[in-house]
Amino acid sequence: MMFVYLHIVLFAVWMLVIEKSPWPTLTLIVSLEAIFLSTFVMIGQNRQAAFQQSKADHDYIAQQKLLEENTELTRTIHTLTQEMHARMLGNGTPSAGTSDTPR
Repeated sequence: MMFVYLHIVLFAVWMLVIEKSPWPTLTLIVSLEAIFLSTFVMIGQNRQAAFQQSKADHDYIAQQKLLEENTELTRTIHTLTQEMHARMLGNGTPSAGTSDTPR
């Protein structure tokens, strides 16, 4: 808001004190200022968009890496679980603490 207040004061002083007929020059100055300000706003928006795109690309790569790691962990756990079931149930060996031989 300081920018707006400064312009109001400067234009008011210029129109009331400095120039007798300020309108043609005022129109030119305000038009040029609007052109430059809109250019600066567009430059800022482009920079922000580029930053957001870069962040989105980085986040996507990080998510893909996590997905691959989780998929690999899930496959490893599945394989280990199958091996445990095969050893416990498929081998036919008695479980620990029991014996087939009488005492």
